[in-house]
Amino acid sequence: MSDAVKPPEALPSPPGPVHLVGAGPGDVELLTLAAVRAIKHADVILYDHLVGPGVLEFARPGVELIPVGKRAGRHSLKQVEINALLLEQAFTGRRVVRLKGGDPMMFGRAGEEAAYLRRHGIEVTVVPGVTAALGCAASSQIPLTLRGVSRSVQFVTAHCMDDDATNAMDWSKLANPDGTLAIYMGRTQLPYFSAKLIEAGLSPDTPAAAIENGTLPTERRCFATLSTLAARAAAELGDGPTLVIIGHVIDHRPKEVRTGEEASQANTCRLFEHA
Repeated sequence: MSDAVKPPEALPSPPGPVHLVGAGPGDVELLTLAAVRAIKHADVILYDHLVGPGVLEFARPGVELIPVGKRAGRHSLKQVEINALLLEQAFTGRRVVRLKGGDPMMFGRAGEEAAYLRRHGIEVTVVPGVTAALGCAASSQIPLTLRGVSRSVQFVTAHCMDDDATNAMDWSKLANPDGTLAIYMGRTQLPYFSAKLIEAGLSPDTPAAAIENGTLPTERRCFATLSTLAARAAAELGDGPTLVIIGHVIDHRPKEVRTGEEASQANTCRLFEHA
């Protein structure tokens, strides 16, 4: 499929705006007010599989909902097809929301979509969202930075790893004992990542954690060391989206933190109370 699937001059004008909106890490309570407003006023919403349950309930009746996939192991549209669909919808003159899990600018390919749309004269706005690393760290009460322990955080993705991507990684920089490493979609690639980090000099005994379905009632956590986390996660976690955190900050979390439905029921400071 070519870059310009349908020439703008062949479509109605003027085009409507496209809002690239972050839906947060899963819990609907973590949506920003700007995200809720964009969803409520949208005429058409193109959404990913990683958008949390309940998020689309903010859409008004009659809105057109278009699933576009983007979940490992499931059928989804190719990025070029999503770009073309966004352009086509924008030139209907309607208000278009592209809804993405987490933050659209953090491994969400929003930069590519925005550049494509701008090249075709479409107005683009970006609504940030709580990215998975922040949501999972908060729900597990793991401080990503801590004075005297970690002064830096690195974010990497393990999704769609190939030889070019792995060869381009500077493993010596990732293997920083004085920082924190957050790996998105890291469960299936965890044995490889662990081996490469240990090979680059990071201690096998470095604390490590895997958080599945972070911030949702189905959240599950697994704590181990860099050398043992892969086996522990394979035995204890399912196939949900998993965020991996590696670093000594993990030792500074509370040992007893509620999880899943218990945590949801215990939180008395919910933004939205349902009758």
